[in-house]
Amino acid sequence: MYIILGGTGHIGSATARALLRRGEPVTIVTRDAGRASGLSEAGAHVAAVDVRDIGGLREVFRSGTRALLLNPPANPSGDTDAEERANVAAIVEALNGSGLQKVVAVSTYGARAGERCGDLTVLHEFEEKLRAQPIPAAINRGAYYMSNWQAMLDTVRDHGTLPSFFPADFAMPMVAPDDLGEAAARRLLEPASEASLRNIEGPQRYTPRDVADAFAEALGADVAVETIARDAWAATFARLGFSQAAAHSYACMTGTVVDDQAAWPGSPERGTTTLREYIRRIVEAEEQTRAAGRS
Repeated sequence: MYIILGGTGHIGSATARALLRRGEPVTIVTRDAGRASGLSEAGAHVAAVDVRDIGGLREVFRSGTRALLLNPPANPSGDTDAEERANVAAIVEALNGSGLQKVVAVSTYGARAGERCGDLTVLHEFEEKLRAQPIPAAINRGAYYMSNWQAMLDTVRDHGTLPSFFPADFAMPMVAPDDLGEAAARRLLEPASEASLRNIEGPQRYTPRDVADAFAEALGADVAVETIARDAWAATFARLGFSQAAAHSYACMTGTVVDDQAAWPGSPERGTTTLREYIRRIVEAEEQTRAAGRS
């Protein structure tokens, strides 16, 4: 049995479906079993457990042999760094006595030691804690998620503009959730002794202008990039409902992406999903949802 922590999110669900397509048994761990109905219909078991419930999570781990570990994102209205570090501590503690043979953790490009830089520092801590415990832990660091642009769909459709914290012509590594899911599934199926760090990104690097063009093609309308100035990043996050602490962390993450290009890996494992293909899929899915709501 393969245990998928965070199994209803983009990457967790993609990993679960990749394993189910291979005929493998899967248990989805989620706080809300209702969100896993589609995966349940596809053949997955569902365990409704909060990641902070160390005893409950350990019992779920004991029902499997290998697990995918994703740190659930905290609500940005609170202190995201503190909440996600507490998640890390609980997940790692639940591994103690779990009997798992291997775990695969989803991390991120740019993960580094430090404080108050969101996922970059939280997930680095996660990596280090996993390396310090006895279960073999493979690490997949993913590039910037293409799914991050999905939140802009309404603004793009309604106003013809794509807000971006990155310069319009800034080429950056991106990856689709399905490709991260496929990569995670492959690692779960590999021997337990294979526990290296791998970097995962899409078939090529893309700019925000490429994202705007992909939306324009999918929507059949012109889309312009609206670049947000660096000195307005934190205030912009705050206007979106982020706490002061979360706004600072997300601004730090954004700045690190822009400033640390030299640290990007030179030979990543590449997925096959192009940006245009991904954007087309989310636009079509949204249109189907809107049509269903009108019927």
